[in-house]
Amino acid sequence: MLTPDLRETLVMVAEAMRDAQDPWWVISSAAVALHGVGPIEVGDVDLLMSGGDARRVMDGLGVAPIEDGASSLFRSTLFGRWETPPLVVEIMAGFHVATESGWTEVLPRTRVPVLVEGSVVHVPERAELAQMLRLFGRPKDLERVRLLTAQM
Repeated sequence: MLTPDLRETLVMVAEAMRDAQDPWWVISSAAVALHGVGPIEVGDVDLLMSGGDARRVMDGLGVAPIEDGASSLFRSTLFGRWETPPLVVEIMAGFHVATESGWTEVLPRTRVPVLVEGSVVHVPERAELAQMLRLFGRPKDLERVRLLTAQM
């Protein structure tokens, strides 16, 4: 169910993360697709990691941090866009979502390896991913939750 562009991008992500020192995850729509749920449109790949790994990876890839990466709903302490792969990869460390109780850090507790073209990428477990998407609360995220939970 993964498009060729998504597969190629995920292989590039796995290669970029091969020397990571801390856990990392693909989240959002790409993670839903990696759980085998579809049909789902993946416009970019959201990559969540520690600050130290984000600095090392961004430096190694020549990705400059973006200072204005925050929005009214999301913010990260370190954020960059890797535009070399077929799909843009948004690199995030210290990722937070705005909730009724204030800014809430998004840091998965579960980590499921998924094999893509011989390379391993990591996603949150399905139930935790659904919980994360509910927290985001946008219509497209709630549709992803519906798709995820319909196949549980």
